[in-house]
Amino acid sequence: MARMHHIQPANGKIPEPSLFIKLSKYFTLIPDSFPDAEKNQRYQKEVPSPAQLQQEMESLKGALLPLNSPVVFCHNDLLCKNIVYTEAEDKVTFIDYEYASYNFQAYDIANHFDEFAGVDEVDYSLYPDREFQLIWLRSYLQYFHADRPQPVTDREVETLYVQVNKFALASHFFWGLWALIQARFSAIDFDFLDYGILRFNEYLKRKDEFLALQLPE
Repeated sequence: MARMHHIQPANGKIPEPSLFIKLSKYFTLIPDSFPDAEKNQRYQKEVPSPAQLQQEMESLKGALLPLNSPVVFCHNDLLCKNIVYTEAEDKVTFIDYEYASYNFQAYDIANHFDEFAGVDEVDYSLYPDREFQLIWLRSYLQYFHADRPQPVTDREVETLYVQVNKFALASHFFWGLWALIQARFSAIDFDFLDYGILRFNEYLKRKDEFLALQLPE
């Protein structure tokens, strides 16, 4: 992932991060209702209202932008099915770059951590704990800063830890909106509405905890 995050645009100019551009676009596409009465009842009862979603989106933007997470080339969808390990070559390959773009570094890592929960049988107790994250993030930073002589500091690891866990909320919000759109328009045999409800529930459950994290001084 650190190697991918070093990919530079051909013109040398880093584009604007895609996160809030796509969130704003997705927000305009969420359905007002569903033709199926039972599905529509669940939608109206279990999904936050459009007004609440918009308020949450603006609140997220205000909380995340001041973190100054670097803008890098991101996969944006690193769930386990998009990570291929070739044992014979001891090589890891990422596939399915449909959602790839220049985006916040911390978002790409956070999204990967969120996806530890799985998709078909979602279990958010599998979200990595602080101890695991600190080890993972230190290793990532060692690769990301491999060309500099100074070692990775505890402060850098803690800073990325705070950034990542705050951006984990944005990942839940992004895929929650995405799932609502898929629930209305996709022909794929999958309960997108249930998945969207799960993502928004986890967002609301973790919101206060993650937003309370403070960057090291």
